[in-house]
Amino acid sequence: MMLSATQLRVGMIIKEGKDLLQVVYAHHKTPGNLRGFVQAKLRNITTGTQYEKRYSSEDRLEKATLDYREMEYLYDHQDEFFFMDSKTHEQISVMKDTMSDMYLFLTANQKIQVVFFEDKPISIELPPSVILKVETTVPGLKTATVTSSTKPATLETGLVVQVPQFVNAGDLVRVDTAEKAYIERIKK
Repeated sequence: MMLSATQLRVGMIIKEGKDLLQVVYAHHKTPGNLRGFVQAKLRNITTGTQYEKRYSSEDRLEKATLDYREMEYLYDHQDEFFFMDSKTHEQISVMKDTMSDMYLFLTANQKIQVVFFEDKPISIELPPSVILKVETTVPGLKTATVTSSTKPATLETGLVVQVPQFVNAGDLVRVDTAEKAYIERIKK
């Protein structure tokens, strides 16, 4: 299946020649009056090497033919993350180094797409956004308006994002998985 470079998302697997490459980072940039491009950081599935590559917005890429199975994230132990197939209840593990930092978006019992190539789990694919609980953050400034400034917040998975001043510990926030950025606070 062919896709435009602007459709690259974190976790996606593409095929270039004989290599399977996982997208670790992808950002679409449109600098001034120049043509847009996609700056991507890729990881070779087989060798584990990472490198950056720039694609023009018009570039067509081949998405690897893979098997996607909905699975439930159970727990992690050392460098392994364990998932259970929702239909067969089969449990599999995915190594931490194959997921780059996508594990920072996983919470217990979360449904996730696990990517298989030739019946071997090689990665996970994240949804566009996830809801996570704020564990710690500094108190907000009384004089700050809704959009004036941000502060760092550590989420339940260890991910640190910048949030508006009105977000407090215990709040639920929606986080963009591609940009690792705060989107909104979720009302309880």
